[in-house]
Amino acid sequence: MTKTVRIFRWIVFLLAAGYCLRTLAFSSFEHFAGPFRYLTIWALFMSFFAASRMMALVEGRSTRRWDGFVGATAVVNAMVVFLYWRLFFADPGSVSSDGELGPLYLELYLHALGPLLQWVDAIFIHRSFRRLGPPLAWLFGIIAAYVAWSELVLMPMNDVPVSTVTSGLPYPFLNNLELSGRAVFYGSNFAVAIVFLLVFAAIAWGVRRIARPPAAP
Repeated sequence: MTKTVRIFRWIVFLLAAGYCLRTLAFSSFEHFAGPFRYLTIWALFMSFFAASRMMALVEGRSTRRWDGFVGATAVVNAMVVFLYWRLFFADPGSVSSDGELGPLYLELYLHALGPLLQWVDAIFIHRSFRRLGPPLAWLFGIIAAYVAWSELVLMPMNDVPVSTVTSGLPYPFLNNLELSGRAVFYGSNFAVAIVFLLVFAAIAWGVRRIARPPAAP
């Protein structure tokens, strides 16, 4: 089983590393911060770091579990998947400038397969979510940092997307909202993140109750 876990984690790590390198090499940096304007890319690089820590554990190079960060990464991935597909199917133009999906291999990894692989490790192999405090603290810090990044850095530094209220915020629909509306959006999605955290914690509790002890760290 340990060999299977090692192979699985190598696959997860190499996929995440490959997509991170692709992001750096082929994304447009025409506008300030380039791809790092988007929560999807934050989630990708978080998944890569989490995968690297899982590799360090299974290879015996570290004993630090990073439970809080791994749990928060799982929740951020869930937010990305939920928000992206909900907004895309409601109005494709709300998340992309031309209303079209990008390359299928990229969209399916970023908004489906990549998050799924990270959830499998976090819940079934690593057995995260043993305590709610650490992932909640990480989650609050990450979301607060992204909101501050969007409002205080991206908006004044970028002049696109342009919409009815403002410009520069990473997603077109955000630029249609007044500050009060954006605050409601941010707050409601933090509440959604907490719901995801509780759901993951409940699933992880069930896994620990019925499964054998993990075969790998």
